Amino acid sequence: MNSTHTRRAAAAAAAAVVLAGIVTAAGPATAATTCTPRIQVLGSIGSGTYNPGNPQTEGVHALGSGNLSVGISGGKPVYWTGTTPHKVPLPAGLGGELLAVNKGGLMVGIVHGADSYVFTYRAGAAAVTRLPGSDYAYGEADVNDAGYVVSRNQAGVGLVWKDGQKVRELAPPADTPPHTEVDLVTGINNKGDIAGTAKLAYQDPETDQYRWESFPVVWPADGGPARSLVQSGTGMYQESHVQDIDESGHVVGYDWYGPGYAFKPWSWTPPYTAPGTSPGTLNPFPYGTFEAISPTTGVSVGTARFHPDEPTLTDQAQLWPGSGPVLALPRLAAGKASAAESVADDGRVGGAAVNANDKLKPVIWTCATKQAYLPKP
Repeated sequence: MNSTHTRRAAAAAAAAVVLAGIVTAAGPATAATTCTPRIQVLGSIGSGTYNPGNPQTEGVHALGSGNLSVGISGGKPVYWTGTTPHKVPLPAGLGGELLAVNKGGLMVGIVHGADSYVFTYRAGAAAVTRLPGSDYAYGEADVNDAGYVVSRNQAGVGLVWKDGQKVRELAPPADTPPHTEVDLVTGINNKGDIAGTAKLAYQDPETDQYRWESFPVVWPADGGPARSLVQSGTGMYQESHVQDIDESGHVVGYDWYGPGYAFKPWSWTPPYTAPGTSPGTLNPFPYGTFEAISPTTGVSVGTARFHPDEPTLTDQAQLWPGSGPVLALPRLAAGKASAAESVADDGRVGGAAVNANDKLKPVIWTCATKQAYLPKP
């Protein structure tokens, strides 16, 4: 399952301890005593530079069982055993990335380019398996431990596959306006609840009026009608992006206002009858995202940002234990950018970080809640 699925934190972070001029936070008990806090740098098959606010060519997108992790390196789909990278065998000339992996080692990725598609892969296989009907994979796909894979197609329909065959289509909620399409399908938990976003981007040919709206969505596991979550942002170029769902149905993502390059982390809690809430942004950053939530421990991670044209500080990976303020994860090198994209129940957080030589590297923060700290005002 993509490291972006979790339950709301059962307990708040433990009492903060002042150490070396910063405030650190102890995390959930499940991540407490069995690992050593550090930033583990994984091997790369290429090299890259950090591109603020945009997808990276290096990074850990999901965390599997044991020492397995998956993501992207050199613009290609890669999985790691420990720190050792392994290429996924794509046809020559194609790029892509792995986005998810379940406890059984089934990996899910996408191929970039004009002929984009979703694929599954297992370690050691001679080739990837292209999923039927996946003619448009815009950056998101996921898999749960039962082997159900989710994404969307070019026609704006969400798709669900099992054992390489399509088993379900996902439509926008009935209460959305005509011409609304499924924009992203970003997560599935082990119950089978699916999270994503629908979007209306339509110009009425009779009135010449243009409408642009986004709708956070959950598709229930029982096949019932899709649920529109109460939006936190509305209006032209203002959207609510759903990124992940945990085992309890807790949904995380972010608000986005395009012209201002503004991001704000957000979460929604079942039964989704109330508006979502935000813990705010990491001090002193004005913007930030949630990209993933752990399956059961309630830890959300993402990236704190400034506007890329006014970078008072470079981007920094952030963590929210489920209550209290958003916390920072240590940088790989002083003043260099970092981003968090995945989180596991065992305390690992995956992402990317720039080293002292300005090289972007895939990284894992171990015992991440033990490393997280509240920056000084």
